[in-house]
Amino acid sequence: MPAKTHAITSHEANCLTVADHFIACRGSKPATRISARFDRIDQAEAFAATFGDSRTMIYAVTTEGRSAHIKNA
Repeated sequence: MPAKTHAITSHEANCLTVADHFIACRGSKPATRISARFDRIDQAEAFAATFGDSRTMIYAVTTEGRSAHIKNA
């Protein structure tokens, strides 16, 4: 299943531009949720690709703790 795309908002664009790190997160239930931190978005995307289902959410996180969902991969 291909990842859904959406128009990026100004908040998302700002978080992506000044991101300190990226979080890749999978799972809707806390007991089975997987979350991993990466320095670069390509690292988060590579992690997501290991699952092969485009259901990993990737977030950009700023040094101030602001975050935005950037894509599903």
